[in-house]
Amino acid sequence: MQRRLLDAWSDIRNMQAGFRWQIPDRLNIAHVCCEAWAAAAPERTAIVHVSEDGRRELWSYGRLKAVSDALALSLAARGVGRGDRVAVLLAQCPEVLAAHMAIHKLGGVVLPLFTLFGPEALAFRLADSAARAAITDAAGVEKLMALRPELPELAEIYSIDPAPAPIRHLADEIAAAHGAPPPADTAAEDPAVLIYTSGTTGPPKGALHAHRFMIGHWPSIETTHPRFASPGDVGWTPADWAWVGGLMDMAIPCLAYGVPLVAHRMRKFDPEAAFALIAREGINRLFLPPTALKLMRQAPAQQRLSVRSITSGGESLGAALSEWAEGTLGAPVNEIYGQTECNLVIGSCHGLMEVREGSMGLATPGHEVAVIDPEGRALPPGEIGEIAVRAPDPVMFLGYWNKPEKTAEKFTGSWMRTGDLARRDEDGYFWFVSRDDDVITSAGYRIGPSEIENCLTGHADVVNAAVIGVPDPVRTEIVKAYVVLRPGAAWSEALAEELKARVRARISPHVAPRLIEPIDSLPMTATGKVMRRALRERAT
Repeated sequence: MQRRLLDAWSDIRNMQAGFRWQIPDRLNIAHVCCEAWAAAAPERTAIVHVSEDGRRELWSYGRLKAVSDALALSLAARGVGRGDRVAVLLAQCPEVLAAHMAIHKLGGVVLPLFTLFGPEALAFRLADSAARAAITDAAGVEKLMALRPELPELAEIYSIDPAPAPIRHLADEIAAAHGAPPPADTAAEDPAVLIYTSGTTGPPKGALHAHRFMIGHWPSIETTHPRFASPGDVGWTPADWAWVGGLMDMAIPCLAYGVPLVAHRMRKFDPEAAFALIAREGINRLFLPPTALKLMRQAPAQQRLSVRSITSGGESLGAALSEWAEGTLGAPVNEIYGQTECNLVIGSCHGLMEVREGSMGLATPGHEVAVIDPEGRALPPGEIGEIAVRAPDPVMFLGYWNKPEKTAEKFTGSWMRTGDLARRDEDGYFWFVSRDDDVITSAGYRIGPSEIENCLTGHADVVNAAVIGVPDPVRTEIVKAYVVLRPGAAWSEALAEELKARVRARISPHVAPRLIEPIDSLPMTATGKVMRRALRERAT
């Protein structure tokens, strides 16, 4: 069904040179991911639902269509239509994607929400987006009902679990529905998904995406997962589908390409259970965030795996973790880079390019990426500047929801600024330095934390690490590291000195931490990124 965007060229540079976008004027995510497959192969497996107690349930494309049709009819009967925002507050399960398809069939806008969000986070996003309806479970109903007096626009709440009125039970709505909604004739530029940023650099902002951003992800999918949609392919990610990474780096591509997608809720990531799930379900296409890989490294691989490709993004991996992953999981890790506003624009692709240790990789075919100065000028190789993506770009957001001034601030001319600092070498490889606000200024040096963190986590006793700058009257700032030790490892001054010496020897004396503090766990965003700002507040 799915026509590939990239031909079988031998290397990434030829792909870049010969690439041409193929985006139709009229486009709807639900048509590509559900309707077309249901018409051509209704019995084909779309989703493999593995419940928390181990039960296994197959959802075909025909079933996905029937459930999403019924939900769309119910929503439409309650006044939900084109452009309306509908929240999806559910952990990984087939109903998440059925809800997405239903909303798209009405020309509505999906608002994905993390189940871990507390009342303030939920209230802000639901009020800011003026969501008309929400689809959730029993736990979500309890949260939303407590907030409902603050949310006058939230007219309808649906639950996948039985619930009393006025909550609508999804099963009852499906049983009462007959037929299918008229297909929404949406343009590729019409709004489709509203994903809020994690708020690491300020209040969360809603990044509004068009239907075309689905296709904008495909060049990365086809290069970082070579021969994606080959016979026997099965995809999975432990990342929540409310995050652009979990949703667009694995879930939606699997539906679009006809690759069975495993849906499995993990209330807390369990590395041994992850190994078992991968082996039992024959999962061979994986998106594993760095935190998941770090935890898996601490657990024994329980069975032999047959993994074909792995991607990872959100934080730099480092050589030690990459080597472990390839040796244990059986496939190299292709690192991918992007952000909520403009995802999957840089990547490393084993087999299609030389992969340089520590590099982010090359610009993905179809995307023009540069390192620029504050005036928007592309910098020469070797100089540190901000990573920027040239507009227009199919994967780029339409703008921040109701924040035109913040949207304007994101751009310098036609360049969309990412806020990430990097340098680019003579061959076009990008080398990450840090978030702009995470740079440490010490004795005149500008120091990025990622390289130090990767060095520290290469030590056998260190599971995770985060590096910040703390004020110093002489050096402006000094480097401080927080480390999470493996179970059974004991903290000591001797270990602290060993870690400092490791950084001095492997990177440079001037970046070695002067202070190292053990910590039980690092503060993380809902998307698994370290909140260094919280650590800076802790250190003051």
